[in-house]
Amino acid sequence: MGVFSRFMDIVNANINSLLDKAEDPEKMIKLMMQEMEDTLIELKSACAAKMASKAKLDRNGKELEALVQRWISRAELAISRGREDLARDALIEKRKAISELDRLKEEAARYTDMIAKSKEDIGRLEDKLLSLRQKHQSIAERAARAREEQTANDTLRKASDSAAFGKFQHMEDHVDRMEANASMSRFATNDVENRFADLEELDDIEAELEAMRKQAGTSK
Repeated sequence: MGVFSRFMDIVNANINSLLDKAEDPEKMIKLMMQEMEDTLIELKSACAAKMASKAKLDRNGKELEALVQRWISRAELAISRGREDLARDALIEKRKAISELDRLKEEAARYTDMIAKSKEDIGRLEDKLLSLRQKHQSIAERAARAREEQTANDTLRKASDSAAFGKFQHMEDHVDRMEANASMSRFATNDVENRFADLEELDDIEAELEAMRKQAGTSK
């Protein structure tokens, strides 16, 4: 079943409201566009048929106008030849032709109005379709951006959950441990250096102390 059931449903429809209620706006808008395009084809076909009928009426009208003039000419000819009976018949036929011509003119005028209305309807529907196509383009672009963002997010999530990321984390932890060990080694080296420096300083102090004892005569 189509989104719309007839022309007036389309032109009077609140497109934004329909799209807001749709679960899949992009799919909904495609269905609307398809139905509008189908309706346009029908309207244009019907309008073309009316225009063809109007053209036929115009041709028949011109033939009747020529026929009216022909009966007038025949009536005049009959009068000039003293044949009033034939002139009377010619005038009767002229009246019939004029009556038919008036009927055709009225029908042609009615077709003119119908064609104008059909063209107006086609214009309104084409405007509606143009607006819908613009909405479709906007929605399609937004959907494409959303899909791109979703793809990027999925890629990042997969990368963060992947074994490669785990290996990288393992390497980073290993480097951290190496740096910590190096720092501890430097601390150990500095401690040995400090202890030797202390011993050397004690030797210097003992030597100085011994010298002072000797000088005081208290050396043993």
